[in-house]
Amino acid sequence: MNKLIIVTALFGVMCLRVSAQEPALNSVLTNYYKVKDALVSSDSKAAAAASADLFKSISNIDMSAIPAKDHMAFMNLQNKLAFDSRHISESTDINHQREHFTSLSANMSTLAKQAHLAQEPVYQEYCPMKKSYWLSSDTAIRNPYYGATMPDCGKVTGTLKP
Repeated sequence: MNKLIIVTALFGVMCLRVSAQEPALNSVLTNYYKVKDALVSSDSKAAAAASADLFKSISNIDMSAIPAKDHMAFMNLQNKLAFDSRHISESTDINHQREHFTSLSANMSTLAKQAHLAQEPVYQEYCPMKKSYWLSSDTAIRNPYYGATMPDCGKVTGTLKP
């Protein structure tokens, strides 16, 4: 019985350590990726729904859980990120959503360069036709600005390591 209690306690401590390693701002990046993926698919309704989740994650960050450096970077961009995510969530016009995604991506890139967002690398990708960047979790080009029209237009321009 004592061994079971010890094993359970150790498992609980290990789970806490694993969850503590996930950056506090990870939900913002994860929801950003969902918006990007919906725009890649040219699905304006999915983009609106994903952006509503992004807006919630931006608005509901536990500021006390963010390290000081990340806290300051996030505070400087929070209103801009919220503005664009709210606009994307309130529209089903894919072109309007993509306009706001340009600004959202620029601000997310700034945040990703200044704060710890993920345990994995974040790739900055560029669309030469739109002259705009976006972030991705992998190096495969899936263009959110043109969707199915030009899905592989772009290139990886940088890697932000955790």
